[in-house]
Amino acid sequence: MSRFDWIATIGVNLWVLRCVGLWPEKNKLYEPNFYTFYAAFNAIVIIGGHNLSQIIKIFFVYTDLEAVTATIFVLTTNILATIKMYFFVRNLNVIKQLFRQLNEQQFQPKSADQVNLIQPSLKRWMISYTVFHTIVATNVLLWSIAPLLNENQKFPFVAWYPFDTENSLNYHVVYTYQVVCIWYITAANINLDSLTYALLMYIWSQCDLLCDDLSKMNGEIGFETKFRECVKHHKQIVRFATKSNEFFNMLIFGQFATSTLVLALTMFQLSLVHPVSEEAFTHLSYITGISTQLLLYCWFGNEVEIKSSQIPFALYKSDWFDQPTHVKKNLLIFSVRCQNPIKITALNLFALSLRTFVAILRTAWSYFAVLYKVNNP
Repeated sequence: MSRFDWIATIGVNLWVLRCVGLWPEKNKLYEPNFYTFYAAFNAIVIIGGHNLSQIIKIFFVYTDLEAVTATIFVLTTNILATIKMYFFVRNLNVIKQLFRQLNEQQFQPKSADQVNLIQPSLKRWMISYTVFHTIVATNVLLWSIAPLLNENQKFPFVAWYPFDTENSLNYHVVYTYQVVCIWYITAANINLDSLTYALLMYIWSQCDLLCDDLSKMNGEIGFETKFRECVKHHKQIVRFATKSNEFFNMLIFGQFATSTLVLALTMFQLSLVHPVSEEAFTHLSYITGISTQLLLYCWFGNEVEIKSSQIPFALYKSDWFDQPTHVKKNLLIFSVRCQNPIKITALNLFALSLRTFVAILRTAWSYFAVLYKVNNP
């Protein structure tokens, strides 16, 4: 059987990351070359310049709650995206090592049936990738054309610049700059998220393969040998999950903390505009995008926990009852070891699960209620 290419499914994801300067070619890291210069230029001019202009604006409007929230609710996401990019570049070697590990023989499907077994998981990721990008692209498009639809809005985002933006040339330069910046930052941000979803998908797909191998162990030749291979495979899955979690541990915590705040701020902004207007639709689109982002984190993490919890049941389906006593003891030890499913956590404070998603939405609503009450005493 030919070697299965796990990376082919996320090829578009990696291509976009390469376009924004976050994925050096193949197994390479950043070197003194044009691509590194391109990545550094984007980081300083596009990311740094865009965020700095909005941060400075806050100092001019900090006494106005509505003006501050209008600036912060998007700026917070942009700053988090910048932090994500920093940690991603810093841990790029770890990510590429994880991808190389996927190509090891232990992680390969052993038959055409196993290839068919993991295809639904790969398709789920692809569907999630497409839907998520469509929702976010719609929102960014609305931001980009907002000044064309609303005569009271000068630029897509509130920001400060050290020159007169009333000048026609300066106006068009700033408008274009803001549009380029938000599309660039968004493309980088959502594709980093999608890469995280892919790592989670790989973990649960490996659990599916392991469950299939365990359930098909029979009493004929090589039961003990097959079992040893399954134990090694399980150790590799746990190691892969641990390394992955170490990479996005802090990122997930930051994502959940800031998204809770962003949801509250956006709902507050929504309460300030007419319910049937371009601004309201834009805010609703943004809320949908942030909620989808959180839901996918929690749903993919939840699937990892569910799939890994099925390993002991798969072991029970094998012909364990016909094995010698020493083999049964080893099976029992392995079964007990697998009683604790693999959980993806954020700083070990909470696990990625649908329960966490609901808790975040409740917290965001509470923050919104406080803001609304402060603004409408």
